[in-house]
Amino acid sequence: MTTTEMRPQVEPKYEEYTPERTPEKKSRLFLFLMLGALALLILGAYTLLERRTQYKALANETEKMAVPTVSVIHPTPEPGQEDLVLPSTTQAYVESPIYARTNGYLKKWYHDIGSRVRQGELLADIDTPEVDQQLSQARADLGTSKANEDLSKITATRYQDLIKTDGVSKQEVDNAVGDYAAKRAGMQSSEANVRRLEELESFKHIYAPFSGVITRRNVDIGNLINAGNGGAAQELFYLAQTDPIRAYVRVPENYGSTIHAGLGAYLEVSQYPGQRFEGKVVRTADAIDLASRTLNTEVDVPNKTGQLLPGGYAQVHLLVKLTGERLQVPVNALLFRSEGLRAVVIGEDHKTHLRPLTIGRDYGTALEVLQGLNADDWIVLNPPDSLEEGIQVNVKQIPHSPPPVGTSQPAPGGGAQAPTVSGSPSSSGTPAPNGTKP
Repeated sequence: MTTTEMRPQVEPKYEEYTPERTPEKKSRLFLFLMLGALALLILGAYTLLERRTQYKALANETEKMAVPTVSVIHPTPEPGQEDLVLPSTTQAYVESPIYARTNGYLKKWYHDIGSRVRQGELLADIDTPEVDQQLSQARADLGTSKANEDLSKITATRYQDLIKTDGVSKQEVDNAVGDYAAKRAGMQSSEANVRRLEELESFKHIYAPFSGVITRRNVDIGNLINAGNGGAAQELFYLAQTDPIRAYVRVPENYGSTIHAGLGAYLEVSQYPGQRFEGKVVRTADAIDLASRTLNTEVDVPNKTGQLLPGGYAQVHLLVKLTGERLQVPVNALLFRSEGLRAVVIGEDHKTHLRPLTIGRDYGTALEVLQGLNADDWIVLNPPDSLEEGIQVNVKQIPHSPPPVGTSQPAPGGGAQAPTVSGSPSSSGTPAPNGTKP
């Protein structure tokens, strides 16, 4: 017996097919598909939500960047009491261009620029050959007229004697008398012409009309001289009297009532630091200029030493004590509109408000504000022309700087914080533009 024959024969077993297993496989497949679809749905929803968040953040950032950011400062208070200080330009007390009154060529000049001359002193001589010849001709014509007048006079006298003896007719006597009158009138006309030419010839000598200093000489020897001030560069000399010296100032209308003749004043000039040139107000225009709304005022200052030169810049101090609170703002904090001068003030709502201003003195880099601002107002520095009323802005405070020209006190609130940025919460209690916490 073989080994194969000894093993029992095992018949293969076959699972019996049942129709219930097919729906179980389908349920699993459907479950997997549903889970996959749900995962895709969740992933899509997350992606959409993330994109929406990004879009919203981008929109907020764009909106935030669309709000302009402006720099703000406080107006600077001026001292409570001070002199009225105004800019001015010094002028000679009397100044005049010297012109020729006759035609010719410059023969000689005797004084140059910087020469101090006295009234009636000879300045220059003009060679006038044409006028000299005209004068000679006029004198010859005068001699002829005198001879004719003498002959007519003798004839008229003789005829008047002859008519007594009926030696001539009445008509002949009248003719002789009339001819004598005509010849006499012609002689008087010739005399007047001679005097005119003599006066014209006397203008060949140029004399100083008053005592002063020669500030300009526009001619040289041999230049053609034309009578009068017609044409270009016809003035020969420019003469100025510099003692005393004048300074005209434009006093703002608000201070016009305090200015009067005799009021004390003094000048300060940059070339003599710390030195005061005492003077006084001598006259005012007694009328407000419609264009500038100022009172034109003249201050005279003695200048015997000649330290003050005409045409120089000076600060005029009028000895009027000013009271009341006044503010200063830099000129680059103002808007020049057709309706007038405006300052852009930031309100507690972080919106712009355009304030009309009443201006006092002009210090060059700063202006005095009489009405329209308060000391605690935040005003925009370098405001763009596009700023209008009610625009939402972000603000940034400019670091504290020295007070503008004309003040001697520092601006208060140098350590104050600027208003908070619009739209951001304030956790540190930063004051709003009106000084209160938002």
